[in-house]
Amino acid sequence: MKGPTVTEIDTSTDFGARVSRRLDEERIIWLTTVRPDGRPEPSPVWFLWDGETFLIYSEPSTVKLRNIAAQPHVSLHMHGDFWGNDIVIFSGEARIDDDASTADGLSELLRKYKENLDQPGGPTTEAFTRNYSVAIRVTPTKLRGF
Repeated sequence: MKGPTVTEIDTSTDFGARVSRRLDEERIIWLTTVRPDGRPEPSPVWFLWDGETFLIYSEPSTVKLRNIAAQPHVSLHMHGDFWGNDIVIFSGEARIDDDASTADGLSELLRKYKENLDQPGGPTTEAFTRNYSVAIRVTPTKLRGF
């Protein structure tokens, strides 16, 4: 990977404190990859933030995985508020993380989203684990927002 990474968020600032809180509380983040023709491809995803990287799980035959294999530059953003404020955007590089596919990351993600799993009409833990078998690791290199 080229360039510095976003490893510390300055929680002494209002923006940094909001980013830190949202990384802990948000359920969905938008992962935008780049298609071969240059068009952006946004996807809402579940995620974990470990203080240095985002961990995302995907089904194996998705457009986002093909896009990452060809072009690892991605962005991640959270929803803004009703007024268009509280914008948080990370830019970075993504890679397939074979180690995380069977590691503790999946257990942590399942804990975070336990309320979403095994509900009527929703995915079961077993189905999620089976279907979302590819781990994506995003290392952010830039943070911006307001």
